Amino acid sequence: MRLKTAPTAAVVVFPGSNCDRDMAVALREVFGTEPTMVWHKDSALPAGLDLVAVPGGFSFGDYLRSGAIAARSPIMGAVTAFAEGGGHVLGICNGFQVLTEVGLLPGALMRNAGLKFLCKTVTLRVETADSPFTSAYGVGAELDVPIAHHDGCWRADEPTLAALRAEDRIALRYVGGAPNGALDDAAGVLSANRRVLGMMPHPERAVDPAHGGTDGRKLFESLAASLVSA
Repeated sequence: MRLKTAPTAAVVVFPGSNCDRDMAVALREVFGTEPTMVWHKDSALPAGLDLVAVPGGFSFGDYLRSGAIAARSPIMGAVTAFAEGGGHVLGICNGFQVLTEVGLLPGALMRNAGLKFLCKTVTLRVETADSPFTSAYGVGAELDVPIAHHDGCWRADEPTLAALRAEDRIALRYVGGAPNGALDDAAGVLSANRRVLGMMPHPERAVDPAHGGTDGRKLFESLAASLVSA
């Protein structure tokens, strides 16, 4: 076991990222360390990282499709290698889209049902506590967090969905149905080794009481506890 007092993190920044500072503030608040901001043209990550966060926004203006160009940025090769080596990666909103584009998470994010941008608070249900991201929540816990996306309709083929269900890898579901039309009401999914999470809602916008609620804070507290004891 490592002897570590606080985990270290990096936040990837693309042209068009607009939640990178929100993510950095949440990580600094909960982890107690200053995250490193990593530009998309960098080809390497800082040494000794515990977590890489891929934030929300509209990388490259969502040109072609959301996350498609960002997935081909030099830094994503390093992020992929970091994840394949057992590192922890969190992708929020556009970050989730990027992680599916590079193949670190299954499925694809498509245009919302109704073809409208959604910006509101939604209720999520925690479906598994067996991950570094959700261990501080109990299974069945409900949390209110914001969404803000146009392409959040997660889709996957039937064999992929069956495997995710069997392996307990749908981490979060929308309560009362997915407002964006996501398959199986999935709001967040885990990688096979459970160290990569992608989710459309924004827990980093529900960390401080000034946000109107702190239901997202436990996700970062889960990570902090897991990473320190890893």
